[in-house]
Amino acid sequence: MLTDIEIAKKIKLENIQKIVEKLNIDEEYIHQYGKYKAKIDNKIFKKLKNKENGKLILVTSINPTPTGEGKTTMSIGLALALNKLNKNAILALREPSLGPVFGIKGGATGGGYSQVLPMEDINLHFNGDFHAITSANNLLAAVIDNHIFQGNELDIQKITFNRCLDMNDRALRNVKIKTGKNTYRDEKFNITVASEIMAVFCLSENLIDLKNRLGNIVVGYNSKDEEVFVKDLNVQGAMAALLKDAINPNLVQTTEHTPCLIHGGPFANIAHGCNSIIATKMALKLGDYCVTEAGFGSDLGAEKFMDIKCRKAELKPNCVVLVATIKALKYNGGCKNLKQEDVEALKRGVVNLEKHIENVKSFGVPMIVCINKFEADTKSEIDVIVEICKKYEVEYSLSTAHLEGSAGSVDLAQKVTQLCEKPTNFKFLYDESLTPKEKIETIAKNIYGADGVTYLPSAEEKLAKIKNSNYPICVAKTPVSLTDNKDILGRPTGFTITVTDIRVNNGAEFIVVLCGDVMTMPGLPKESLATKIDVDDEGNILGMI
Repeated sequence: MLTDIEIAKKIKLENIQKIVEKLNIDEEYIHQYGKYKAKIDNKIFKKLKNKENGKLILVTSINPTPTGEGKTTMSIGLALALNKLNKNAILALREPSLGPVFGIKGGATGGGYSQVLPMEDINLHFNGDFHAITSANNLLAAVIDNHIFQGNELDIQKITFNRCLDMNDRALRNVKIKTGKNTYRDEKFNITVASEIMAVFCLSENLIDLKNRLGNIVVGYNSKDEEVFVKDLNVQGAMAALLKDAINPNLVQTTEHTPCLIHGGPFANIAHGCNSIIATKMALKLGDYCVTEAGFGSDLGAEKFMDIKCRKAELKPNCVVLVATIKALKYNGGCKNLKQEDVEALKRGVVNLEKHIENVKSFGVPMIVCINKFEADTKSEIDVIVEICKKYEVEYSLSTAHLEGSAGSVDLAQKVTQLCEKPTNFKFLYDESLTPKEKIETIAKNIYGADGVTYLPSAEEKLAKIKNSNYPICVAKTPVSLTDNKDILGRPTGFTITVTDIRVNNGAEFIVVLCGDVMTMPGLPKESLATKIDVDDEGNILGMI
């Protein structure tokens, strides 16, 4: 079987100008980055403002396992199949982070015959967006320390803003930096995708909104315990200048030349896990269907998509696709050999799927379960999933998009178009008027299935000081479990969620709630993918997954 990169090299890419022509975009709004990549100027919204939006389709999944669920692959396969049915679909996805690319997970461009291309360029640096975000973040960090060094006119006594880097580097979780001749302070780095600048970038509607949000970021507190903002340092303009090109969505193509906007990339376990509002709204204007995804399972990405992104952007999804694999559900059920039929393990593990179905249904949007089918899956095992779908009265479809591209997801595409015509009763999980504690408890009980929430004293103290209590909640926890303990699989009961820290992202306008032992700077594994990636004499990338 060919690897993803070998399949990618077999595909004859179209010049990006041909992809632009499919979208019927005037040349003045296109900035080409070579033959196969471009950016679309967000000024195009002025021309598109009276155009009706297409249908919005969200792709989410069960809790991830080491076997992989293929959410991105299924998203791409769905868009391919919609276009095969002449439905004019556009993808809106997140940009990959270098951390996973060189870590353990690998890239984020799909797989098999359902990929976005050129995959090496997208996975490595892309059009420089993440570097721009990192630079804007660290410019601010440098200005803060310099302001204190130069006399500290703003009387900053406590700094809450951290530096960032788009790489897994556990050594930077806690560092000590020199701030004067004989003065030092503690500092920590976040991975770029977990930074507030990334969140602000993805939740901004335009450049002016971006600059205003940057100005509202809290950098620390003075001796009177009053907030000090970026706008007090007057550096939001310089930060926006670094981001002025990055804010324009990137245009690439799939293995079957479907247009794809890839823009922004917050992780869903330590951030809000959705691509930019600008890219999603642009795709809705340029196509009849916009297929987008939210990171990890419905307990993280989908909940944040609904309660943060849709709330901020005034979006309403028309359909949700919930991706599951039989081997992942068998893994949840304790199966020791995932290549062999194990109906009993599947029946034990399928409770995880049931909870995610309940989560999606709670938002009032029509849904379908997409079974990412593998060759080893048996009819008896598939029948178990079918019975669960019948029990919950939801549609289901088998997809072989990884192996067959668009042909493998035609049934899924047909059912999705039918669901998109059904009325929705979309609703948020919680009202913004609830207190932060009430919101956190609502998420924990209704989405995770917890009995309640406990707080470390330091988190409780920070929670009591929150002024903007109307902000939505962005939970940071392990993605592999419905709990905050990565070792508890399936659908656990009788547990509580432990809140270890609280951070208010005033620019992004949400409250970050850290649970369990989650970290905002991941580390590299014992065997890093960096040891497998290489480049040959002609500049071809080798070994990337």
